[in-house]
Amino acid sequence: MSKNKIPFQDQNDQPDIAAQVVLPFKKSFEISLKSLKSRFLRNMVTVTSLILAVSFLAYVLVGADISNGLYNSGDPGLIKVLEKSGYEPGGSAKERWIVILSLLVCTVGIINAQLMAVTERFREIGTMKCLGALDSFVLRLFLLEASMQGTTGALLGSLFGAIIAILVGMLRFGFNALTMLPVDEVSMSLLYSIGVGFGLSLLGVMYPAFIAARMRPIEAMRVEE
Repeated sequence: MSKNKIPFQDQNDQPDIAAQVVLPFKKSFEISLKSLKSRFLRNMVTVTSLILAVSFLAYVLVGADISNGLYNSGDPGLIKVLEKSGYEPGGSAKERWIVILSLLVCTVGIINAQLMAVTERFREIGTMKCLGALDSFVLRLFLLEASMQGTTGALLGSLFGAIIAILVGMLRFGFNALTMLPVDEVSMSLLYSIGVGFGLSLLGVMYPAFIAARMRPIEAMRVEE
């Protein structure tokens, strides 16, 4: 055998890297959707926690918009009722802290649920990596799943919160709460609630997704089901 054998990559003027197949975004979306359906109950827990947190945020924001609209109307009777109920122009610090704490609790819950999802899918992740899946592909799957959960939870939560806030306002102030409703401010509050909910979903999945993406195939396959 010749001692001057040229390495494989030098003989062909190519790096010694195996061919890789990059799946299109549509296929990644289909795999993520199938995964969500197969773990429907666990995913519903995550979505429900997000709905509750976003509902509370939307309820506070839309409720404040209703109060601001009534206060800006200049009606002495409505202003007196608002002052008796403890209304403060610009919102109270107590409400802001309650909203922040509820969102933090929601984020912790999402992270915990996603960590459990990663643990349950060790062998699945290992199988995908053995078949040639890149770290970016695994990361994309988890981010797509979180995006779908976040979109659903944020939309439903903001809608429920706004409806409840309007109904409560009508019970307290009658139809004035509806006729004097500042539509522009309510729309911004809903967009803000949806954005926060979607952002929380992505934030909660980032750490578990990186763990899944960086996992070595041999370690994942070693885990017993």
